[in-house]
Amino acid sequence: MMKFRFRRQGADPQREKLKQELFAFNKTVEHGFPNQPSALAFDPELRIMAIGTRSGAVKIYGAPGVEFTGLHRDAATVTQMHFLPGQGRLLTLLDDSSLHLWEIIPHSGCARLEEALSFQPPSRPGFEGASTLPGLTRITVVLLLAAGDMAALGTEGGSVFFLDVTTLTLLEAQTLGPEEVLRSLPDDYRCGKALGPVESLQGHQRDPTKILIGYSRGLLVIWNRAVQRVAHIFLGNQQLESLCWGRGGGTTVSSHTDAVPPLGPFPCKAVNKILWRSCESGGHFIIFSGGMPRASYGDRHCVSVLRAETLVTLDFTSRIIDFFTVHSTRPEDEFDDPQALAVLLEEELVVLDLQTPGWPAVPAPYLAPLHSSAITCSAHVANVPAKLWARIISAGEQQSPQPTSSAASWPITGGRNLAQEPSQRGLLLTGHEDGTVRFWDASGVALRPLYKLSTAGLFQTDCEHADSLAQAAEDDWPPFRKVGCFDPYSDDPRLGVQKVSLCKYTAQMVVAGTAGRVLVLELSDVPAEQAVSVASVDLLQDREGFTWKGHERLSPRTGPLPWPAGFQPRVLVQCLPPAAVTAVTLHAEWSLVAFGTSHGFGLFDYQRKSPVLARCTLHPNDSLAMEGPLSRVKSLKKSLRQSFRRIRKSRVSGKKRAPSASSKLQEANAQLAEQACPHDVEVTPVQRRIEPRSADDSLSGVVRCLYFADTFLRDAAHHGPTMWAGTNSGSVFAYALEVPTASAGGEKRPERAGEAVLGKEVQLMHRAPVVAIAVLDGRGRPLPEPHPGAVGTRTGLCPPAACHQVFTLPKVSAKTKFKLTAHEGCRVRKVALATFTSVACEDYAETCLACLTNLGDVHVFSVPGLRPQVHYPCIRKEDISGIASCVFTRHGQGFYLVSPSEFERFSLSARNITEPLCSLDISWPHGATRPRLRESPKLSQANGTPSIILAPQSCDGSPDPTHSKGADTPELPEATLSPMSVDSATSADTTLDTTGDVTVEDVKDFLGASEESEQNLRNLAEDEARACTILIK
Repeated sequence: MMKFRFRRQGADPQREKLKQELFAFNKTVEHGFPNQPSALAFDPELRIMAIGTRSGAVKIYGAPGVEFTGLHRDAATVTQMHFLPGQGRLLTLLDDSSLHLWEIIPHSGCARLEEALSFQPPSRPGFEGASTLPGLTRITVVLLLAAGDMAALGTEGGSVFFLDVTTLTLLEAQTLGPEEVLRSLPDDYRCGKALGPVESLQGHQRDPTKILIGYSRGLLVIWNRAVQRVAHIFLGNQQLESLCWGRGGGTTVSSHTDAVPPLGPFPCKAVNKILWRSCESGGHFIIFSGGMPRASYGDRHCVSVLRAETLVTLDFTSRIIDFFTVHSTRPEDEFDDPQALAVLLEEELVVLDLQTPGWPAVPAPYLAPLHSSAITCSAHVANVPAKLWARIISAGEQQSPQPTSSAASWPITGGRNLAQEPSQRGLLLTGHEDGTVRFWDASGVALRPLYKLSTAGLFQTDCEHADSLAQAAEDDWPPFRKVGCFDPYSDDPRLGVQKVSLCKYTAQMVVAGTAGRVLVLELSDVPAEQAVSVASVDLLQDREGFTWKGHERLSPRTGPLPWPAGFQPRVLVQCLPPAAVTAVTLHAEWSLVAFGTSHGFGLFDYQRKSPVLARCTLHPNDSLAMEGPLSRVKSLKKSLRQSFRRIRKSRVSGKKRAPSASSKLQEANAQLAEQACPHDVEVTPVQRRIEPRSADDSLSGVVRCLYFADTFLRDAAHHGPTMWAGTNSGSVFAYALEVPTASAGGEKRPERAGEAVLGKEVQLMHRAPVVAIAVLDGRGRPLPEPHPGAVGTRTGLCPPAACHQVFTLPKVSAKTKFKLTAHEGCRVRKVALATFTSVACEDYAETCLACLTNLGDVHVFSVPGLRPQVHYPCIRKEDISGIASCVFTRHGQGFYLVSPSEFERFSLSARNITEPLCSLDISWPHGATRPRLRESPKLSQANGTPSIILAPQSCDGSPDPTHSKGADTPELPEATLSPMSVDSATSADTTLDTTGDVTVEDVKDFLGASEESEQNLRNLAEDEARACTILIK
C-alpha cells in the first residue's frame, strides 16, 4: 500500500490578487534622534537642516513632516556637510576623504534625496595611478564659495585645491600650495617649519574672490583668487582651532588651543569652534564651544554665549558635535542679527531663542531624544478620542509653559508636507528606566512629544540629597545653565517601567515597574494634593521553602502629595515578592487590574481597594525565580551548559547509530514512490519535530500574558466576565469573575467584594510559552470590548511560542492549529490582531494575526482559520533588542528600536502607510545642469537594512507581481470591522505592549540558533526519507 500526502493544486488567482490589495511590506520612516551623529549643516535660504552619522547616513529635516533620508554606499563616517544655498543640493565629506554630491529631486509629485556624483581624491605619490598633484592626501576642511559652483578643499599637507561642484572635478590650475604661501612670509617666521594642515577656510560674504585660510601652526592668510596672490598675512604661534570672518570682512575672530583663556584665570581647554555675529542694536554675539577651566570643569560639554556683559554657559549632558546660528545671510544686510542657536549634541538637538531675554530653549516638534532615559517598554493606542487627545496635550503644555514674551518658533521650517491629515490619532507610549512614561504623537511622520508622566515622586529615593549637592556646586564661575533633556542616569534601577496599559475611553492607565509595583492612575485637568492608597498582594500564598534574594521594594511616601495636572496616581499595588512585573492589563468598566510576575498573577479591585485573586505559578524547581533580575547570569550559564550537553549528546548518538539493514529497501521504495508521484501535484512541506520543554525548566512560572473578556466559559448559554492568564510553561488559566454591578438608578457599585472562580486550566503540548490570548466572536472577529448584548459562540486564540492555536468556547477544545516552529523553524515573539483594508475597495477589510518570530520575520495569518497569508523579513535575527522592542498597531503597522534612540516604522498594509510625502521650492542657478553620472539606489534605512518595497509573498514562496498602496485607512463602522489587540481588554485599539528588555528566552534563541538549525536540518533529512516511503505490509 502506498501512502501520499497531497495538497491542492496551485493557488487561487482571485485570492492572490486580494492579497496584493491587502498586504505590502514597507519600511517607511525612522522616528527619533539619529544614532551617533557626526556632522551638521544648515541652508538659510531653504530653511532645512542636514545631519550626518557615523554609519554614513544623511538625513535632511525641514518643517514637521518634511524628511529626506539617504545612505552612502560605503559605511564611512560623515565628517562635514555643506549645502549649496537654495539649490537643494548637499556636499558631504567622509572620513576616507571622498566627496559626495546629493540632490533633492522631484519624483511622482513629491521629492526624494539621491546621490548624484562622488569624488575620490587621487592616490598618494609613488603608487600606481598616482596623481602629480602634491599634498592631496587627506581633506581636512571644505568651503563652498559664494557662487555655489566651486568648493575649496583644505588638506593635511597644507595645500588648498579647488573643485568644480557641478562635475566634482579638480581645477588644477588654481591649486594653492604651501610653498607659495611660505614665499610671502618673513624669514624669521619660516625658520624651516611647515605650516601644518589647513584647519579652517572662510569666505568673504561680499567679495567671493577672497578666502581666509587658517593653518594649524596659527598662520592666517587672505588669498585673492582673482590675481592668484596673498593679500594679507596674520602671524600667529598658537595652534589654531577655529576661524570666523565677520560679515563686512573687517573682523576676524580665531580660537586656539593655548591662547588666553576666555573663562580664566586658570588654564582652560581648547576652544573648538567660535562664531561672531553682529547685531544692529549693539552688543555682538560671541558663541564658542569648549574653553572650560581644565582642572574644575574639563569634563563638561559646554557652549558659551557672550553678549556685552551677559554670559551664559550652556551645560549639556553629551558631547558637542557642531552648532550654527539662524541669522540674516542677504548681502544687502549690514548686520547678522541672529535669531536662534542650534546645537547638535551626540544624543539630542537643542535650539535656543536668541531674541528673547534669557535665551530660552525652543521645544522641538521632532528629533526629540527617545532615549533621554533608556526605553524599557512601549505600547501603541490607536483611534484616540478627540477629547482625550486634547486633555493630554493640555497637560503637556502645562508641564513646559513658554514665556509670554517669546515670539520665536521652530526655525527649521523649509519644505511643504504633502501628506494628508491623518484620519485617526495614534499614541505611542514609552516606559523608561527612570520611572517616566512619555506620550508621543505617532499619527504622522514626525514623532511629536505630547506629555511626560513621572512616577518617581511617589517613592523615597536618594535623588533629593544629590540634587542639593549639585545645586550648591552650581554657584561657581562660570555661570552654568543645564540645557537639554538627555539624562541617561537613573536614581534607582527599581524605578524602571516594565508595562503600561491605557484605557482611552475612561482616561485611566496602569503603570507596572521593576520592583513589583502596579500603579493605577487617572487623568485630571487640574493640579491636586492627595494621598495614594497602598495595598500589597502576596503571590506566593505563604508557600514554604522559597526565599526572595532580589532587590527590596520601593518605599512609598506617606500623606497627601502634590500632583500636577495630568495622570495622577490613585492606587498603588505592591506585589510580593517585589519581582519585575511581566504582564498587566486593565479593565476600567469592571474597575479591575490584573498583573503577573515570575511568581504568579493577581487580580485587584482598585475601586474597592481590595485584592480579588492571587495565584502562584511557581514550579518546585523554579529557584531562579527567587533570585531577581540581577542573577540572570546563572540562568545564562545554565542554558549554555545545557546547549553544549545537547550538542555533545547528539553527536555521540549519531556516531553510535548503526546503518539500518533495510536501508537499501527504503531507498528503492523512495525511488519508486518518486516515480509514481504525479509531478504536477505539490507535496506538503515536511514538518520539523518539536522537542517538548522540561517540566522543571527555570522560570517556567513567569506570567507572559493576561486578558479580560466578556465571553462564554461555564456554558454556551450564559456569558460573563472572565480573566485569562498564560505562563512561560504553556499553562492557560481561565477564571470566571463575579463583578458587582450598579443598579439601573444607582451611580456607585455595591460594596460587596468580587470573586474569581477557576473555570478552566489548560496545559499546552510541548510546554511552549503562551505569548498572548484573545477571544474572537462567532464570526471570527476580535471582541471590540465586552458588552452584554453579545450572542453566539466564541473562540479563543492562544498563540504559544511554537505555534498558533484556536479553541472553541466554552468547551476549550482545540479547533485549529498552525505549527509555526514545525513549518518554519522559528518561535513566536510578538503577536497582534490587525485590520487590513483593501487598497482597491475601502469597504472591504480583513482581520488577521500579525506575528514576529525570533528570526526577525513577520508572518500574517487569517483568523480563525490560521491560514498563512504572507511573510516578510523585517528585523535582522541578530538584533535581539529590536525584536524584543517590536510593537504592532491596529491598522497593520509596527515599531521597533533600530538603535537606542530611533524607532523604525514599518507597514504590512497596502493601504495604511505612513511615510514622508514632501516637496521643496528649489531655485536652480541660471544655466545649471543636473549631472547623472551613475544611479544610486534609494537607501532610506540608515542603520543597516535598506528601505525597500517588497511585493507580498505567497505561502509557497512566489512573489506577487504587483504592489499598490494608498492613503491612511479611515476608521470603519463597528459592524463592519471591530479589531482588538491580543493584550487589551477594554480598548479595542490598544496593541500588545512590549518590553524592550532582553529576556533569557531571547538570548537562548540567539545562542542556540546554530544548534537548532543543525538539529532541524537533521530532522528534515530524516523526515524527507520517510515522506514518500511505500508502506509494504
